[in-house]
Amino acid sequence: MRTRPLGASGLAATPIGLGLAAVGRPAYLGLGRADDLGDDRSVAFMQKRTHELLDAAYGAGVRYIDTARSYGFAERFLSSWLTERARPPGDPVVGSKWGYTYVADWSTSAGVHEVKDHSIGALRRQYAESRTELGDRLLLYQVHSATLETGVLSDDAVLTELAHLKERGIAIGLSVSGPGQPDVIRRSLEIRVDGEPVFQTVQATWNLLERSAGLALAEAHEAGYGVIVKEALANGRLTSRGELAAGVLGEIATGHGVNVDAIAIAAVLANESVDVVLSGAVTVAQLSSNLEALSVQLSASDIEALAALTEPPTQYWSRRQSSRWS
Repeated sequence: MRTRPLGASGLAATPIGLGLAAVGRPAYLGLGRADDLGDDRSVAFMQKRTHELLDAAYGAGVRYIDTARSYGFAERFLSSWLTERARPPGDPVVGSKWGYTYVADWSTSAGVHEVKDHSIGALRRQYAESRTELGDRLLLYQVHSATLETGVLSDDAVLTELAHLKERGIAIGLSVSGPGQPDVIRRSLEIRVDGEPVFQTVQATWNLLERSAGLALAEAHEAGYGVIVKEALANGRLTSRGELAAGVLGEIATGHGVNVDAIAIAAVLANESVDVVLSGAVTVAQLSSNLEALSVQLSASDIEALAALTEPPTQYWSRRQSSRWS
C-alpha cells in the first residue's frame, strides 16, 4: 500500500488508516462488540488486542494511525507498541485529537463516557498529555468534533495556540460530526492567524448513508486540506451485521467476492476528495476484510445503485445519537 500526500500538510499517509476509538477503551458504539471482545475488557486485554491490530495493520502496509485523548488508554497502548517495535517518528504517521476527556473510569456501564471541553485550558492540558504519551511521534493534532456551538473556531486564544503548534512543526486539523459538518468545514477554511491558515486537515463522517459533507470536503480538498474519513461503516450498520447487508449492498458485495464492509469502504475510496479512510476494526479478521476494499473497483452502475442508501442527515445522526455504548 503506497502512501500519498495528506493534502498540503507535509505528511504522507496510506489510503486506509487504523482508528483506535473502538479498542482504546472498554465501551464504544458498534454492533456486535460482545462477540468481538467477549467479557474480558481489562486494560491488559484491550492493550493486547490493540497491539494485535497494529501489528496486522502495519504488516499490511497501513501507515496512518488515528487516536485521541478521549479514547481511554489508546494513546498509551499505541505508544507502548511504537516503543516495543522500535518504530521511528513518522513510521507510521500518528494523529491524535484534543477536546474530549475520557471520564468513564474503565466502565462499560458508565452514564457518561466523555466530556467535551474546547477551552484553551483543555488544549494546553491535553496537548501536554498527548506529548507525554507519544513524544515526537505525534505529527497531527486535531480539534475533536469541532462545532460552531462550542465557539472553538472563534476562540482567538485557542486558534493562536494552534497556530503556534503549527509553527513548531505539528500539523493542525479538526474533526467534525453531526448534521452541521458542512458548515463547520467551510468555517474552518476562512480562519487565519497572522494571515496564515490554521487548519491543514479535516476528519469527517462520509459514508453510503451520510453524504451531506461531500461538497464541503471537496472544497476543503481543493483548498489543500488532507481529508480523512471516519465511520465509513456507520458504526457497524454497513457490515454483515447491519440491516442493509441483505439488500443491494450485499448483492454488490457478492458480485465482487468480498464482504459488505469492503464495498462500503471502496465507495469512500472512490471519492476523489478523500485521502484516508479509517478502519475502526476490533478484530484482525475485520481489518483484513476492510483492507479488501483496496482490490475493489466499483462500476458506475454499482455507484448509482448504492446512492439509493443515502439517508437524510438528521435521520442518520439521530439514530447514531441513540445508539448504546457497549
